[in-house]
Amino acid sequence: MKSGPTRCDLRERTTLFAIQIVHLYGALPMQDRYDVQVAGKQVVRSGTSVAANYREASRARSKADFISKIDICTQEADETLLWLEVLNKGCKLDLEAIETLKKETDELISMFVTMSKNSKS
Repeated sequence: MKSGPTRCDLRERTTLFAIQIVHLYGALPMQDRYDVQVAGKQVVRSGTSVAANYREASRARSKADFISKIDICTQEADETLLWLEVLNKGCKLDLEAIETLKKETDELISMFVTMSKNSKS
C-alpha cells in the first residue's frame, strides 16, 4: 500500500491543476468586469506556477535546492488560494470550479508542507 503520492503522481496532479486553472480563467465572466480580469490573471499566473515549480523541484540538484523549490510551490499555491477567494468573495462569483480548485489547492499546500518538513528532518 502506498504511503502517499509518488513524484510522478504529484507531477501529473500539479499539471492537471494548472490545466484546471486555465479552464477556470476561460470560463470567467470578464466582459466589463475589471475586478474579475485582475483576479483571473493573477490566479492563472500563480496557479500555473505551482506545476512549473514542482517540475523544477523534481529536478533539484541538492536537498537544499529541493526544499527551496518545494517552499516556492507552497507559496504559489497559497497565493492561488488567495486569488480563488478573491474571485469567490470579492468578485462574488459562486462557481463550482472555484470551490473544487480551493479544495485541491488546500490539499497541494498540505502535501508541499509535509514534503518540505520531511526533507528538512
